[in-house]
Amino acid sequence: MIHLRLKYLRKQKGLKQEDMAKILSTDVSSYSRKENGKSKIYDVEWDKLARILEVPVDEIKDSEDSEDSRLSNSIIENLQDYIAFLKYENKDLKTELEKLKNK
Repeated sequence: MIHLRLKYLRKQKGLKQEDMAKILSTDVSSYSRKENGKSKIYDVEWDKLARILEVPVDEIKDSEDSEDSRLSNSIIENLQDYIAFLKYENKDLKTELEKLKNK
C-alpha cells in the first residue's frame, strides 16, 4: 500500500508533509492527497520522492503492487468463504422456517 509506505519512509526521514510538498513544488493539501492515494503521483514526482527518501522508486512501487495484490487476493478469498457460509446458513434457516410453519 503505497500511501502507508510513503508515509512511513517520510516519517522515518523526519520529514513533514510540508517538506515533501516543497520538494514537489506543490501545496500541502495536494501532497497529502498524493500520500493518501487520492491523487496520482507522476513519474517525475516519483523520482524526486525517491531521491529525498533515499530509496529506489521501484522499492516503493513494487511494495505497493505486491502488498495490494496479496491484500486483494486475501480479501477475495475471505469474501468467498463468507458467501459460502452465508449460503449454508440461509439454507439452514429456510429449513428451520419450514419446520416452524408445519407445526
